[in-house]
Amino acid sequence: MEQDINIKITDRDGVTHEIVAPTDMAMNLMEVVRSYELAPEGTIGVCGGMAMCASCQCYVISEHELPEMTDDEEAMLSEAFDVKDNSRLGCQIQMTPEMEGLVVELAPES
Repeated sequence: MEQDINIKITDRDGVTHEIVAPTDMAMNLMEVVRSYELAPEGTIGVCGGMAMCASCQCYVISEHELPEMTDDEEAMLSEAFDVKDNSRLGCQIQMTPEMEGLVVELAPES
């Protein structure tokens, strides 16, 4: 049986949501944010999760071991606004059992 994971997402208004995310649907963090409607329609995942925009940029607060950044993700973040050392694109963070307890904050809308 696949497991659901518990993650915390702070939205752009500063409200923290404790979310249960499935690990058996090949979802990424951006899709979870969209499915829970934690950002206004059309303000997150504008490119559909192709690492071609930075609308799903988030700050990873927890100490999770994340996959290495792809060249596309690194290039996109190099052009994005409000980038920090812990910035990642939500579309590049897959919901897997290893992400249990993940804590992120959505970057401001650019």
